[in-house]
Amino acid sequence: MQALLNAIARMDIPTDARRIFHGRGGLFPGCEHWALDVFPPVFVLTSFQPADDDALAAVGAALAARWQQLAPGQPLNWVFQCRHERHPDTRLIAGSVPDPHVVTEQGARFRIHVLKGQNHGLFLDMAQGRRWVREHVAARKAREPRGAKVLNLFAYTCAFSVVALQAGARQVLNMDMSQGAITIGQQNHRLNGLAGGASFLAHDIFKSWGRITRGGPYDLVIADPPSYQKGSFVATKDYARLMRRLPDLLAPGGHALLCLNAPELGLDFLQDQMRELAPGLSFVERVANPAAFADVSDARALKVLVYRMADAI
Repeated sequence: MQALLNAIARMDIPTDARRIFHGRGGLFPGCEHWALDVFPPVFVLTSFQPADDDALAAVGAALAARWQQLAPGQPLNWVFQCRHERHPDTRLIAGSVPDPHVVTEQGARFRIHVLKGQNHGLFLDMAQGRRWVREHVAARKAREPRGAKVLNLFAYTCAFSVVALQAGARQVLNMDMSQGAITIGQQNHRLNGLAGGASFLAHDIFKSWGRITRGGPYDLVIADPPSYQKGSFVATKDYARLMRRLPDLLAPGGHALLCLNAPELGLDFLQDQMRELAPGLSFVERVANPAAFADVSDARALKVLVYRMADAI
């Protein structure tokens, strides 16, 4: 685990939420099961294998030593989470966790819950996707003062909506099956002083196409589904159902941001199906992942693809 300890020794004092060490990317042999994130003022160490007390003690000592250098006299707060299916565990190791716990990213504020569940309220690997949305919506606002109309599917806690509205979107429809996630999304909007422009629906997307379509057409459709969630979404069969709908949802010249975090499915999974099922949309670019999430294989890493609808004839 020396690579993890080295990353701790080199880290700067954190301000925004971010990843510090990404063993899952395969660049550090022997450390593939480790990840270290910071949701200021709390560090979160994640292991995808059972971790013994000696390993946790070594990480704790490294964090304490570096924190004493970065913030002398300030308490060290850190949480350990084991995601091994036979040994799930989440516990506070040192310090405390704020309640409410609010972090920042690129000027936006988000509610976080690091002691509850495996998803903490903000997916750090999607930071560049959120940056792309912010820049895309702001550029459109500069060209067309009315601003973009955005559809945010599988919205989770609505971080895409927050940045879109901050950038000048006139309207965002957020849809997710989880009422709990949508409720946190509404809190995130209030945290950022966004009193209007967003609507929230805790519905099954695949049973709501009529309502979604009536609300369009949209200048930007964002789809960031889980790769596999029993009873909700299975990428290998359900992504195609979504792709078929895109031509009816998008305004001429509109864009779609399609996200997929499934190491077993490469770029061709999305691109081949898009060519077949939505030929009116052309591929624009792949949004780069944050540098902290570097991976030995681009095909295995998070995929965030931009497509554009043809202009009206």
